[in-house]
Amino acid sequence: MTPVRPEYVPDASLSRDEMEALQREIAESAVFADDLDFDLDAVRVDGASVTTDGTQARLDTDGAATTGDPPLVAGVDQAFVGDRAVSAVVVLRDGDVVERAHAVEPVEIPYIPGLLSFREGGAILAAFAELDRDPDVAVVDGSGRIHFREAGLATHIGVTLDLPTVGVAKNLLCGTPRDSLDRKLPAGSRVAIEADADVETAAPGTVIGHAVQTKQYDGDRHVNPVYVSPGHRVSADTTADLVARTAAGYKLPEPTRLADAYADDLKADVRDGD
Repeated sequence: MTPVRPEYVPDASLSRDEMEALQREIAESAVFADDLDFDLDAVRVDGASVTTDGTQARLDTDGAATTGDPPLVAGVDQAFVGDRAVSAVVVLRDGDVVERAHAVEPVEIPYIPGLLSFREGGAILAAFAELDRDPDVAVVDGSGRIHFREAGLATHIGVTLDLPTVGVAKNLLCGTPRDSLDRKLPAGSRVAIEADADVETAAPGTVIGHAVQTKQYDGDRHVNPVYVSPGHRVSADTTADLVARTAAGYKLPEPTRLADAYADDLKADVRDGD
């Protein structure tokens, strides 16, 4: 899979001002509404045990009726070995791991909040280029519209590839929860994240994503929600629905959980190859 908008391919040689200007252009090009070529009900996941090589990877839903073929859902995550980014993509269809691809690329800039795509985006695009199949949607470890300029990693990748993308972050980069998150949320709940003064490209109060409680413990223990937002060609509500449908008993949705495990395996291989 190759870029449809090559002018948006991340360029680490740009100045910070140039990077931020490019992000504003990307946000203007992004579609934060549903433009999907598959039925969301065809995405099927339950709590089955899944491995990164596809062993026992058949997943199913609670029996809801679906239409059309199950979509190809890609999970994307990264690991780092020294000054190299190891990008991992795991593609699922109907819960089966049907393909994996990866790329190892040099990291040219340090981590800068809000500019993650210029650090990691090149390796992710290189991994997508190794795929034999074109995914229908990608779930990316990183923010989408929940971003200072509504152009997080998931948005940057999604617009560049013109691929529906969803961002899943472990921490809230910006925006304000509509309701307090300083409490134990039950599994399945969600809280809208609204644009605030830190989001320069959206009107205050705009829903830019959700905190989604993918799992919760009984008793005194608790797990925090994940922060999900549209990357491209997906609405905020559908983003939350898709993440909830792909949660299988873990905090992370299955696509990024499996990509995370694959990235860790690759990281060890890259280190051993030094």
